[in-house]
Amino acid sequence: MIRATLAGLCSRRLRMLLSALAIVLGVAFMSAALVVTDTLGRSLRDLYAGLHEDTQVQVTAKQVLPGIGEDSATTPVPAALVRRVAAVTGVATATGVVSEDGARLVGADGKVIGTSFNRPRLGTNWTGERGSIRLRAGRAPAAPNEIAINAALSRAAGTQVGDRVAVLTQRPKQMFTVIGIVGYRGDRDSVGGAHEIAFHESVAAELMLGRPGVYSAVDVRAAPGVTPAVLRDRLRSALGDDIVVRTGDELRATQSESAREDLATITLILLAVGGIALFVGVFLILNTFSIVIAQRTRELALLRALGARRRQVIDSVFVEAVLVGSAASAAGAALGVGIAVLLPRLAGNTAVGDVGLSAASVPPAAVLTSVTLGLAVTVVAAFGPALRASRVPPVAALRAISSPNRPLTRLTVAGAVIGAVGVALLVIAFSGGTDDIPLGTVLGGVLASFVGAALLTPVIARPEVNLIGRLFAWSPPGRLGRLNAGRNPRRTASTAAALMVGIALVTAVNVVLTSATASFHSTAADYYRADLILTEPTSTDRPQTFDPAILDRIRALPGVAAVVGVYDDLALTNRGRTGILAVDDIAAWWSTVEVEHVAGSLGPLAPDEVVADADTAADLDLRIGSPVTISFASGRSRTFTLAGTYRSDWAGGWILPASVVPDLSRQQPATGLVRLAPGASEADVRAQVSSLLAESPETVVTDPAGFVDIATGVFRTVLALLQVLLGVAMLIATLGVINTLALSVLERTRELGLLRAVGLSRGQTVQMVTAEAVAISIFGALLGVAVGTGLGAAVARALRAEGITELALPWTFLTAYLASGVLIGVLAATLPAVRAARTDVLRAIAHE
Repeated sequence: MIRATLAGLCSRRLRMLLSALAIVLGVAFMSAALVVTDTLGRSLRDLYAGLHEDTQVQVTAKQVLPGIGEDSATTPVPAALVRRVAAVTGVATATGVVSEDGARLVGADGKVIGTSFNRPRLGTNWTGERGSIRLRAGRAPAAPNEIAINAALSRAAGTQVGDRVAVLTQRPKQMFTVIGIVGYRGDRDSVGGAHEIAFHESVAAELMLGRPGVYSAVDVRAAPGVTPAVLRDRLRSALGDDIVVRTGDELRATQSESAREDLATITLILLAVGGIALFVGVFLILNTFSIVIAQRTRELALLRALGARRRQVIDSVFVEAVLVGSAASAAGAALGVGIAVLLPRLAGNTAVGDVGLSAASVPPAAVLTSVTLGLAVTVVAAFGPALRASRVPPVAALRAISSPNRPLTRLTVAGAVIGAVGVALLVIAFSGGTDDIPLGTVLGGVLASFVGAALLTPVIARPEVNLIGRLFAWSPPGRLGRLNAGRNPRRTASTAAALMVGIALVTAVNVVLTSATASFHSTAADYYRADLILTEPTSTDRPQTFDPAILDRIRALPGVAAVVGVYDDLALTNRGRTGILAVDDIAAWWSTVEVEHVAGSLGPLAPDEVVADADTAADLDLRIGSPVTISFASGRSRTFTLAGTYRSDWAGGWILPASVVPDLSRQQPATGLVRLAPGASEADVRAQVSSLLAESPETVVTDPAGFVDIATGVFRTVLALLQVLLGVAMLIATLGVINTLALSVLERTRELGLLRAVGLSRGQTVQMVTAEAVAISIFGALLGVAVGTGLGAAVARALRAEGITELALPWTFLTAYLASGVLIGVLAATLPAVRAARTDVLRAIAHE
């Protein structure tokens, strides 16, 4: 049996190669993801081993808002703390350090130089060549208008020593002279891809922390004979509980862990691509083994007639699956390792190279996991066909060369039951009639409905494919292709399922994101009464700001009725972290947004007054006149009196007067709202505002609809990633259609010979096979669009309480997905159609 299996496998090399490609692709992505993850992990350990190497202990202020990530400013420490630290026994040196994200260099084209992967743009104070910092060219900043920049920023901006450049910080744009270029130990141009600008000590704190005389941290070196751990304990005892003291090792471990969390997203994307490829590959492998077993019906029946037991037949199919799966998985793992090994070389001095990639290692666990996963997928996919092969009766050898179509009763019942459960769960979830819909129940219903639809696919395959095939029924070859596509519903459904899964997944998410965007557009139109909005065009961890003086210039423009500057930040109340807004003109604020007045006064605010949305006030059990203590990210706290409450569908929280701006971590407005006077030309005013924003290149002027487009930009990023997954799924689906048609052509060799004998030309043969392929592909695309739209609509409805109030369909994308079905069919039909057209008529007629 084993020899017979090996001989049969050698005779079917092409069909098995097509199936193996699906596993190769999936395993390659998995293997590359695991190896790259290990390489990046080691690179980060190597990188952070060199960071803070001159800092044995670091002293910082306790964060006012614990648990906030990069979007929070550091709570600064006073310069006096440096002297207190230096006076502690065992301290050799204490150096005040400014290091904050938000120093943006403006390029020669007037645009801000960005970083890859949204890495920080650090503004620091020059403290000399400490730790890994090395001066490569020029000299250190010696005046307030001089800066040194790292080599990565110099390369990105095309800036050299002696150039005059503009820099944005917490203060309006200022001009500086680049006086030095710095690098880092190990010949690195940056630390983790960050851009760095080092200012003179006299201006660094004011530019980056908003006020002079403070630092981000104090770096400490221990005196000879004093260990960092001992010095840490002494400093903790001397400085009190409001100060955080950590050793260099503790700092490196914390930062390394934070960076690994950032890289987890990249890993998840790679694993998701590999997972989709493997999952879709299951359908291809299942279809291939099903067709091969069907074609070997007579062969297997003869083996049974000669004494082969059912177990031997099953074992022979499993041996075939193990051999194919092992070879494909090994090839996929090798391909993935090759990609991962080449990555550091390809990175070179690019943004990835700035992370400092080490030479790739190949952990045995990564290779073993990838190969095991690919082999398991292949064996699982072969289980069903193997079981069916063992049931071939010996008498089949006397009367058939292929097994008849099996009834679809069991599959139909299973699909109907599971689908009914899914529908029932969705009905239960939505029957409450409120916006409080249990998302878990909805997702369970969506999953069950998806599985039910997949199981019912063979039932609808024949009528649907016949209906689609009527598009080609204007010619005899087209009619033949339509009949061939509906001949075996199980095979057609399995072939189309690979395409359906990918399109259904992307369609569902696309429907949710499109609905969210439409809902936000609708609510923004209801909320904003401003005609123009000043905002940043990209979404970043740390929102950018602009010079508040621009708002005064806009107020002076003809045709402008009201202007308000909005400062946003994070703060702390007695119920935890919250968002706050400070506005420079409360009357203008209420005229540019749509809110409902609930209680108290929403008029001009005194410096110690605040208004809040009604839900927030009720949650804190506050009434008009109640005191409210708010702690700001800068470390300062103030007590306010609640003056009024309001209600809004778009934004909620606290509205504070402009008097709190000095206490905020960002002391420039992040948003500006402009309301035009009756009869004013929006185009003219927008053009004038745009010219005023020339000094703030990260800020644009738009309308409420454009503001929502910017705010929902992350949706487009997610969708772009999903399109990558869809591309992988479509590639596998194309292989599946090619495989199915190739095997189908072999299965119908005698039939093709007879058709050619009665007058079917080569061109008509190509047309027939193409029509069959296109019908199957369009069926898969239609099914994917229909299932994905339904499931996406259900999830969108479940998220109504989160602000998705409208259902909108991405018609352009849906049309593109259907068109892709036609393209896949044409491409997939090329090789099988050419092979069919070249069939030798006499040999085909004699074929058994």
